[in-house]
Amino acid sequence: MNEVHLRRAIELAAEAREGGNPPFGSLLVGPDGAVLAEERNSSLSDNDITAHPELKLARWAAQNLDADTAAGTTMYTSCEPCGMCGGALARSGIGRVVFALASRQLNGLKSGPGFTDVPTDGPYLYEEAKVPVEGYYP
Repeated sequence: MNEVHLRRAIELAAEAREGGNPPFGSLLVGPDGAVLAEERNSSLSDNDITAHPELKLARWAAQNLDADTAAGTTMYTSCEPCGMCGGALARSGIGRVVFALASRQLNGLKSGPGFTDVPTDGPYLYEEAKVPVEGYYP
């Protein structure tokens, strides 16, 4: 764990908030310890619910790093990634994530109810749904 990088993530979160956005920030550090990229939440200013810093960095890593380099990176982030970002991080090949504030701690700081889960229903039509998927994944 590198406190310098975590503190920078917290600074980025403060900058996001100062810019009128939710207070979240992240940076991606390469295998050699160099900062590769930084991002702030811009979901309100960009009018884009996916503009979380973790997701933006996952996308950047997938587009700009080869698999071996990505696997050696560490993302430092001000808060534990949400489910959306966690899925993107898993697919990006980023090596690991270090966070300052856990989701349960964040929820304890909120005065309202927060986000609710969207009801889901399924699975259905397995035999039909598996046809386009079979053989796709090695």
